[in-house]
Amino acid sequence: MFSNGQLIFAGIFVLVFAGILILSYKKDKKLHRKNYSGVKWIGITFISFVLILFLIKHFLKN
Repeated sequence: MFSNGQLIFAGIFVLVFAGILILSYKKDKKLHRKNYSGVKWIGITFISFVLILFLIKHFLKN
């Protein structure tokens, strides 16, 4: 399906791309902590809300 050259290129591309992503994240880690400090609470609230909706749906269905 793919030639050896294409597979080698894809493998190298994935490794380099992942490396650049990791380096960029490490570089911006301090900035992310400052700007997105309350995001985890928003995520927890959103997941809780969705779970509550599923529970309501389940109990009203029966």
